Amino acid sequence: MVRLDDELARLAKQYESFAMRQAEPTSPRYKELCLHVAQSRMLLRFIAGLPMERQQPNLFLAAVRTVGGVPNGAEALDEVIGQHGGMVREVMLTRTTQTNEPARCAVFLPVLASLPQPLALLEVGAAAGLCLLPDKYAYDYEGIKIGPSKPGPVSAPVFPCSVNQAAPVPRHNVDVVWRTGLDLNPLDIQCAGDMAWLRTLVWPEHRDRADRLEAALNVARADPPRLITGDLLTDLVSVAATAPKAATLVIFHTAVLNYVAAAAEREKFAAIVRGLDAVWISNEAPGVFPELAKQAPRQPSPELFFLLAIDGKPVGWTGPHGQSIHWFA
Repeated sequence: MVRLDDELARLAKQYESFAMRQAEPTSPRYKELCLHVAQSRMLLRFIAGLPMERQQPNLFLAAVRTVGGVPNGAEALDEVIGQHGGMVREVMLTRTTQTNEPARCAVFLPVLASLPQPLALLEVGAAAGLCLLPDKYAYDYEGIKIGPSKPGPVSAPVFPCSVNQAAPVPRHNVDVVWRTGLDLNPLDIQCAGDMAWLRTLVWPEHRDRADRLEAALNVARADPPRLITGDLLTDLVSVAATAPKAATLVIFHTAVLNYVAAAAEREKFAAIVRGLDAVWISNEAPGVFPELAKQAPRQPSPELFFLLAIDGKPVGWTGPHGQSIHWFA
């Protein structure tokens, strides 16, 4: 049995790491709040009372915002939990951190554009399916600009992405003829509650991200992607079988498998994907597949902490919100 003090120490380390590694570069408010959590026995005990898979900082912060808005400091955070802890707990038990960041398409596009066209896209952990629409967005790779494959009824967001010299920056968008998302609990772009939650997951200082999210939602509403409720371990094969045979099937995911706690289940998923006639693109934290991380060079910057891999081979480090690629393949 895990001792309470050991559990609180683990959580304190988790929140301090999130503050200094993820929040510090772009979110002073979240850095301040997470450092306070790491030093507050009251807050740590509150979070420790939740199942382990519901304890992550992003979920806690978004739940607090849902109930009481963005706290303006440590005292305000204590007040929200002290007065409305039950409501925060309820949000954390019923919602998950489905940060459907459409700008991550910018790190997928160089890979997608290099494949035989047309493409059939199958995203695992699709949330609202915004990353299933790479051909409907525009991109700016440090001056190299790429528009949507076809003009759409609404203006496309432009996703800026910094790249190193080795990155295979595409010169054109992609041809997608089929797109499907698989998720345990897909978000409905027509549901006000789901979309309010999606907006809350954008960090408070990230106005550009929030604006681009709204533009991506407008694009998705004009032509909603197909989303299927299902499990990545039991339903992937049957969904993949419905893809058109004349297209290159691409199975991809980003910031999803860290929520699959058991390493054996992550490896089982990898084995399932490898058994399919598909290109596999993974964009995950390096701890998801440690053996892949061992094959990659050291991260050049603390802000580059997702590992991009193609068919189980690491090719680059990427920013968590699709803002950068450091290619090393």
